[in-house]
Amino acid sequence: MAILLTGITAATMRGGYGLIPDAALLVEGDTIVWLGPRTDAPKAETLDFPGKLLTPGLIDAHTHLVFAGNRAAEFELRLQGASYEEIARRGGGILSTVTATRAATEDDLVTQSLPRLDAMIAAGTTTVEIKSGYGLTIADELKMLRAARRLSALRPVTITTTHLAAHAIPPEYKGRPDTYIEEVAIPSLRAAHAEGLIDAVDAFCETIAFTPAQVDRLFTAARALGLRVKLHAEQLSDQGGAQLAARHAALSADHLEHLSPEGVADMARAGTVATILPGAFYTLRDTQPPPIAALRAAGVPMAVATDCNPGSSPMTSLPLAMNMACTLFRMTPEEALLGATAHAARALGLTDRGTLAVGQRADLALWNLTHPAELSYRIGAEALHKSIIGGRLDA
Repeated sequence: MAILLTGITAATMRGGYGLIPDAALLVEGDTIVWLGPRTDAPKAETLDFPGKLLTPGLIDAHTHLVFAGNRAAEFELRLQGASYEEIARRGGGILSTVTATRAATEDDLVTQSLPRLDAMIAAGTTTVEIKSGYGLTIADELKMLRAARRLSALRPVTITTTHLAAHAIPPEYKGRPDTYIEEVAIPSLRAAHAEGLIDAVDAFCETIAFTPAQVDRLFTAARALGLRVKLHAEQLSDQGGAQLAARHAALSADHLEHLSPEGVADMARAGTVATILPGAFYTLRDTQPPPIAALRAAGVPMAVATDCNPGSSPMTSLPLAMNMACTLFRMTPEEALLGATAHAARALGLTDRGTLAVGQRADLALWNLTHPAELSYRIGAEALHKSIIGGRLDA
């Protein structure tokens, strides 16, 4: 059945906001089949939403949504002066979540993660990327990925899954990162791919994690399986991760606070998206912002994501991440919304969403707002009126 939405201001996110005032949009099944001024709309059953703003459903392109436990104690330690790197080197940080996640069952992970997913949906998100990376054994990485896949059966949102076994070096492999790559990261990648559990492969390229050479071996194995890659790069230091990501035609390089001019240029040439994660910058009280002006000048598309995770970004709201991207990094509200829609879709390799256009998937967000800049302007506002996911009006 075709449904015509009317009374809306449509932000198509094509060439910027792409605003169509007093617009109408026709949905048939799970697809947009017509969009334009209401005066030109075809005849169909109509639902009127006077004064509402319509955008594509938001896309969260970088999350660690599936995990067990929390790290509130580390939040207190950082407030007392301990750095993220110091906590990690003491065995805290990612490894503390690894301990809790290893102890959890798959059912436990689904139960603990579902409220976080619901909070994302309530904030207008309709597509979510979820990474593994808190298991760090073959069995526990697969457990996390299975839990993520199960979440997609419990809610109408699209969930893409990313293998991130190269997230940290577990205690049993301390001082042996190369062995970990060969015995856990690559075998778990192959096992997850064989089971159909992953859509992409990620790694943490940093002094407290893995070197470019180690990541290169993992990415070579991933690409041999036909999988796209992405990378946590240049968050705490410049390890040349962005250049490595570009050489592998990565979908995205993420964080990028210490990105070099050479990294910007290589990303631009490769078409790699810069995924901006202001939640971690804010939580860690970082002082080195990513080079937004340089990325903008080079024409590198910028996505914005929550980086939802228990340690450095316990956040589920993409509109809040957009506000932070504008306030902390001086992105424009238009760039921030593009970062949570069209550019986020590109960061996940998805071509069927992120804009309002004929043929696109009908993942839509209706807002109690009059202009899309308000999505970044308002802090913590609950502005969502209704989500329509895959054409489902009851979503």
